[in-house]
Amino acid sequence: MHIFKNTHFDFLRWRWHAIGLSWVIIIAGIVTLATKGIPKGVEFAGGTVVIEKFEQPVSVQQVREALDRNYPGGGQNTVVQSFGDPALRMVMIRVPQVGSEAGASLTVEAQKVEDALDKANLGKRTREGAEIVGATVGEELTRKGILATVLSLIGILFYLAFRFQFSFGVGAVVATIHDLLITLAFLAFFRYDMSLNVIAAILTMTGFSTNDTIVIFDRIRENLRGMRRDSMHHIINTSINQTLTRTVITSGTALLTALALFFFCGEVLHGFAFTMVVGIITGTYSSVFIAAAIISLWKGTAPARAASHAPNPTPPSPTRPAASLQQPQRKQKPQRKARAS
Repeated sequence: MHIFKNTHFDFLRWRWHAIGLSWVIIIAGIVTLATKGIPKGVEFAGGTVVIEKFEQPVSVQQVREALDRNYPGGGQNTVVQSFGDPALRMVMIRVPQVGSEAGASLTVEAQKVEDALDKANLGKRTREGAEIVGATVGEELTRKGILATVLSLIGILFYLAFRFQFSFGVGAVVATIHDLLITLAFLAFFRYDMSLNVIAAILTMTGFSTNDTIVIFDRIRENLRGMRRDSMHHIINTSINQTLTRTVITSGTALLTALALFFFCGEVLHGFAFTMVVGIITGTYSSVFIAAAIISLWKGTAPARAASHAPNPTPPSPTRPAASLQQPQRKQKPQRKARAS
């Protein structure tokens, strides 16, 4: 199936524009993270999450005021938000305090939340779920997540350096770091919690982006053998155009799946689906504009290295006469002087 035939788009023409746009988003994300931070899910921050379903409509503000008045400590740092379909009248409450993590005391903090709601007379309700995670577990998950990310980047660098060239490995690692920073920036912009679901989406997105990058790299390597006299700029553009149909089909179908998850799979998977949508778009963009741009900047615009093994000699230039390019010949004996006539 071919969507694009014989395309000749000059993708590298826009590499500096793409790099500039990426820097703008990354810097804005860093500023947002430094000033507001990124919300942490209960898995990382530690705390208690309670989901309550009310029989009558209740606003988020009413629940927050009930916790401020009746919850021990005044409900400071308590997160209250609607959960799922609004018609179901469910509210998710997250408090930073953590009760005992063993035996019958496991639900002590959740019970305190429910007592605060009962004192406010918000009507009948039922508990739909509760989750409790200790801060120690959250710190361990954070440490292991960072370690797994660093090791994966090192593995990508060594594999591509061995399988292709070192510049290819650097391009893939830079593109992957770019994808991570852009995704974190959008999570901070839209205030999505950093949860295990989001971490799973980030790792999935990283693998997807790396696979797309390797497909383009493999085509560049093939074209380096058959286009030995062309510049790296032309070879990279040709390779991207040749794989453009595959990139659009693969990324497009994955994006449609992620959008379906985002719109139809409820509140629980919103963070996962949002991360996947951002990751797929960013991964495709970085494979074409960032990873390929790194190789073009690394190699320059000179002809491919394989050109030095071409059978035809390099054409003469004003500073290098044609005679100097010919193969050395065997010295001939000096000619005898012509006899005088």
